[in-house]
Amino acid sequence: MLKVLGCLGSLTAVSGKVYFSETFDDSWESRWTASQWKDSEGTAGKWALAAGKWGEDKGLQTSEDSKFFGISAAFDSFSNKDKELIVQYQAKYEKDIECGGGYLKLGPKMEDATKFGDPTVYNIMFGPDKCGYTKRTHLIFNYKGTNVLKKADLDYKQEGEGTSHLYRMTLKPDNTVLVEIDEEKIYEGSITEDWEILKPKTIDDPEDKKPSDWAEDSMMDDAEDKKPDDWVTEKRIVDATAKKPDDWDDEEDGEWEAPMKDNEAYKGDWSVKRISNPAYKGAWEAKKIDNPEYVDDKAVYAFDNFGFIGFDLWQVKGGTIFDNVIVCDDKADADVFSAKWKALSEVEKAEKAKEDATKKEAEAAEPKKDEAAADDDDDDEEDKKEEAEDM
Repeated sequence: MLKVLGCLGSLTAVSGKVYFSETFDDSWESRWTASQWKDSEGTAGKWALAAGKWGEDKGLQTSEDSKFFGISAAFDSFSNKDKELIVQYQAKYEKDIECGGGYLKLGPKMEDATKFGDPTVYNIMFGPDKCGYTKRTHLIFNYKGTNVLKKADLDYKQEGEGTSHLYRMTLKPDNTVLVEIDEEKIYEGSITEDWEILKPKTIDDPEDKKPSDWAEDSMMDDAEDKKPDDWVTEKRIVDATAKKPDDWDDEEDGEWEAPMKDNEAYKGDWSVKRISNPAYKGAWEAKKIDNPEYVDDKAVYAFDNFGFIGFDLWQVKGGTIFDNVIVCDDKADADVFSAKWKALSEVEKAEKAKEDATKKEAEAAEPKKDEAAADDDDDDEEDKKEEAEDM
């Protein structure tokens, strides 16, 4: 496996610009700075270099449970204006995280990387996030100081099977973005349409009021429908045939009252028939006018300054391994790292299949063991019975 990854790493260089890449070798600590943001609270988790289950290629791992994990790496500042930006990395959840994230953040150059944490300004946040039943792949853009979430969540792929997943985001100069997980497209669309980045182009006219005679109910009561005179709504009535018992003593038993019985003539609650409303005009909506606050922006995709990449996470269950991180502007460069993930993924899936088969065989053998134990118990009881008879 190591030979495969080594060969992939020596592929011919491509012509694009690689702003940052990381495969986490033994010198990784010289390039990454651990955050001290949570040190004073005693909740800062430790990072470690680990291959994890089935792995041979080491990555950066969150090594503790119920901790905050913060770490970042700096690179030469750049802007993605007028070119594509590709952000790609792989993440493997060794166990179900239960509540926490596996996303990364990219932002402008920091003055002090040891303070990196939740308050730190970032440009983009991308990757899986889960807490209980809420799970999604985050893609958040900062626009003019506001972090804007996607209107509809992206699919979540970390379902606890314990294998590595590949995350790629491609941000394009036409204000669109492509998201792929495990080399499968899960989203492609417009930032201005699917994120509330810009103010709406039109708004309701505040001067437009609903007419007083506007009918919004499609159905109405039939004014001609009247309850029949013989309609009976009493479910229970006094039993007129009942007689006071001869031995009933009013002084001792109290005043006698006839019992109630089901009313055979009962027809239930009456309601007036509903008919179509001839005056119905549908739901009223105010007239739309141009929004005076709307400002078009043909470059919402562009950021003036990218200078760091980092992981700022809370995890109930640690053990997540991150590897093969790349920030570039050419798909060919990202594909080299994709090939590394693919080779690793094939190994992991094969090993998982073996483990699942072994587990299934063990579960199938359990009933036979139980039956054998029951037979042994029966034999013991029979032996005891024979010994008692001999005595």
